[in-house]
Amino acid sequence: MSSRKDLALGLFIVGAGVVIFLGKLGVFGFLGRTLWPLIVLLPGIFLHFLYFSRRATAGILIPGGILTVYGLLFLICNFAGWGLMSSLWPILILGVGVGLFEYYLFEIPRPGGALPIALGLTALSVLILFFTWLSSAALYIIAFLLIASGVWMIVRRNSSGRNNKWSRGW
Repeated sequence: MSSRKDLALGLFIVGAGVVIFLGKLGVFGFLGRTLWPLIVLLPGIFLHFLYFSRRATAGILIPGGILTVYGLLFLICNFAGWGLMSSLWPILILGVGVGLFEYYLFEIPRPGGALPIALGLTALSVLILFFTWLSSAALYIIAFLLIASGVWMIVRRNSSGRNNKWSRGW
């Protein structure tokens, strides 16, 4: 054999050994468990790429938007914990709304029924998400924001020398 073929064969054998070694250490299992949502996210991004590179029609944005939103949701839940899905599940409805809204924005002529359905699904998703958060820890966030805004109004009232409705007193 020539030295060039020996080099290629040697590199292949070293590469195979590294892959086997990393597999036995669990690196590939970790990557598979951690990054599997990319299997959903990357096709969604690819479908957007196909449309914006003018290789596909706007109809491709419906599954593209759905897959992108779902992939991002699964990625967040995979890293932050799947317990989040109990309060973030309305985002699954939002994904369909996003896909239809993108289709409405970029299809010419504008499809008449896509916008009301997209807005209806988005509103439904936001409404359910709001009520889901009210029954969870988000109520604490709302309470904190109310307290912080009240304190800000009081401090602003005392530090302001202007004659406005907040500096006149109660």
